[in-house]
Amino acid sequence: MIQSMNLPLADEFAEPFGGWDGLRSELHARGIDGVEGIWTGLNEPPDAFPRNLLTGYHLTFFPDWVDFYRGRKDIVRAKFGDDETISMVYWGSRPEDMIEAYRADLRRALSLGADYVVFHVSDVSVEECWTYRWRHTDEEVLDASAEVINTILEGLPEKFDLLVENQWWPGLTLTDPAKTDRLLNAIGWNRKGIMLDTGHLMNANPAIRSEADGVRWILDCIEAHGETSKMIRGMHFHQGVSGEYVRTHIGEVPAKIANGSYTDSFGPNYRHIQQIDRHEPWTDPACVQIIERVEPAYLTHELAAWGRAYLDALDVQLKTIGREPE
Repeated sequence: MIQSMNLPLADEFAEPFGGWDGLRSELHARGIDGVEGIWTGLNEPPDAFPRNLLTGYHLTFFPDWVDFYRGRKDIVRAKFGDDETISMVYWGSRPEDMIEAYRADLRRALSLGADYVVFHVSDVSVEECWTYRWRHTDEEVLDASAEVINTILEGLPEKFDLLVENQWWPGLTLTDPAKTDRLLNAIGWNRKGIMLDTGHLMNANPAIRSEADGVRWILDCIEAHGETSKMIRGMHFHQGVSGEYVRTHIGEVPAKIANGSYTDSFGPNYRHIQQIDRHEPWTDPACVQIIERVEPAYLTHELAAWGRAYLDALDVQLKTIGREPE
């Protein structure tokens, strides 16, 4: 099992560790092999980044994209306000521009020698983040995602695993095996699999009140998938007990967001999502049952902390699963 931490690929994210070599030393001292990288959206990955430190690559993603991809211009303009904002969000004004952004990011992954790439399978607007009243069905998002995946992979050599990641928004939630199979069967790539995000799966059940509840829920969802569960090749490992927050904050869009521009709403909405999707380290040792059940090839400790604070959170999680350094 290859273990990693999540990290944007820019020099400033390595500086708190004394640079890339310092980060490598900190990780290896903890039995961690490297980083699952993601593009910052600004500059290209630095030349100083050691390619052999990369374990995998998380592709860029667009939270609210199905209407844009389907060419529903009036709906998209109502969400984002003007053409300038639309072009900023999607790296262009046409669905083809979004596809090219994915292809460009795949080229980054290939140039870095990624063993696997991760693709988010979900769609959610700012409004839906607050109302939980969905514009699209899971099936709509799954089918559109499969189309995009097949398009961006066309003509590429099968030198890496394509792992689809679950969310709690419409799309791949891993709560319905038939829908999971629908997506996997539609992807024309032999080296395909699932990146199980444990925190996202907990978010799909607001009734969860403890980490222990989360462990039971995740194991139940895995078991319900039967043979398909063997397709889980990787795990984003973290937890978040946020059901109480969801139960008390979901229903209506706050006036300052509903009446503001998309740009103005981005920050408050992002903080709202962070309250749902907490990316905290596991502290209940029962969570090791998830690792033992799945036996993933790739385990990413995907925690919401940066710099030295990340190492503190990582140490908590490693201690929980009995893998702290001696």
